[in-house]
Amino acid sequence: MLRLTVSTEEYLQIGEDVKIVFLGGSKNHLRIMVDAPKELNVVRSKVIEKNAESEKEKASLPHYYAVPDLPEKYRKKRIVMNDELKNKRSVQASDLRR
Repeated sequence: MLRLTVSTEEYLQIGEDVKIVFLGGSKNHLRIMVDAPKELNVVRSKVIEKNAESEKEKASLPHYYAVPDLPEKYRKKRIVMNDELKNKRSVQASDLRR
């Protein structure tokens, strides 16, 4: 399984025929566009689950869940400045402008 972070309007190319374009979204929703040949069957997981004939068949389908937090090595580093450091930087910046 490959997990990626993509920006709006980036796309994934699968083989020569399939392109998945990320159009943006909000906190819990993502809009994508799938460009694939008509011969290729593209189906949402909800439809597959709904059409499963038995509970056993439904339970055997793969399920993917969002991970709430990324491991530390993938998180962006944040620099937290206290008031003293902020004031020192603003004084240095004003000195450079002179």
